[in-house]
Amino acid sequence: MALEFLGMGALNDGTETQPRSGEAFDRDYIAKLARVHQDSGFTRVLFAYSSGSPDPAQAAAYAAAQTDTLGLLVAHRPNVSAPTFAAKTYATLDHISGGRVAVHFITGGSAADQAAEGDFLSKDERYQRTREYLQIVKRAWQSTERFDYSGEHYSIEDFALDFLPVQQPRPLISFGGSSDAAYQVGAAEADVFALWGETLAGTAEQIESIRQAATAAGRETLPRIQVAFRPILAPTQEQAWQRAEQIAQRLEERVKGASTFRHRRSLTQPENSGSQRLLELAAQGERFGKALWTKTAEITGGGGNSNALVGTPEVVAEALLEYVKLGIDIISVRGYDTLQDAKDFGEQVIPLLREEAAKLPAVEQREAQQTTAQQTAAQQSVGAVA
Repeated sequence: MALEFLGMGALNDGTETQPRSGEAFDRDYIAKLARVHQDSGFTRVLFAYSSGSPDPAQAAAYAAAQTDTLGLLVAHRPNVSAPTFAAKTYATLDHISGGRVAVHFITGGSAADQAAEGDFLSKDERYQRTREYLQIVKRAWQSTERFDYSGEHYSIEDFALDFLPVQQPRPLISFGGSSDAAYQVGAAEADVFALWGETLAGTAEQIESIRQAATAAGRETLPRIQVAFRPILAPTQEQAWQRAEQIAQRLEERVKGASTFRHRRSLTQPENSGSQRLLELAAQGERFGKALWTKTAEITGGGGNSNALVGTPEVVAEALLEYVKLGIDIISVRGYDTLQDAKDFGEQVIPLLREEAAKLPAVEQREAQQTTAQQTAAQQSVGAVA
């Protein structure tokens, strides 16, 4: 499987380190950012979801009109619509884009943000609902005949789409999470399982959990694995770390005196397992190996994709290559200066990483994916730097 790169389809220039300079839905910025990703070698970009943000599906449709080949990964929460509506929404978007759409289904990691849209299910109930949702959407995308579905959360009678997506057998489905419930649902139903960046050992541990859950679900192959980092690049190591500390200072200024941050997530006691893992890692050390830096995660309460890779393009590419050897074949990155960092990463890191990944023998890649993750971690993991 060819190495792929996922960028961020931001709707404006605001990030954790700086407020946006214009409207929440900045059409000029969206178009420019999409074109930069397309021209810089990215496979697709993610249009994220939160309760009060502009609709990511419509933002993706706009970006599709501004690009020719860039893939569009649209985040979607099952609580906001019936699965049949989601199936036709994204099948339609697949036609609008000429077959460039994938969907990232989000169970929900913040009870407050879920409640903002009237969703009061428990975490376990949300995961069960997501599983049913995915089953219905997949069947709707592939079925040429009407079907029924009976589950705990959804009951459907005699449904069928009048059309199918452009992509066959269906668009790609992405899913993320770090809890046992997430492993069970994602490993059983998703094409891609998305992880936040940790150490090699931590990533290998999660891959093994996903592998075991996939086997238990009767799957013969593991979902493709994606890992996400915040790249902080500069021409020299010294400059890269100076830039990293400047970013940390701006983050500290943004969260000063607050108990919650973006989307009302707790800075000290996050609800979701992924953020808890990031904070646990940050408590063990700030730097791991040459590039992995946990301070950004520690400051923001492990909010989302928040661990950074710091260094020259060569150092960051070398660090990412180790994750590729673990079996990762989708690299997700989002900079603190979204547009410029996408351009720099695309021009300076992607070519290096593609070149080095191409040198890995196919047999070695298969063995890396088939070997138990614990054994691989023992060989590949990097130690914390005091």
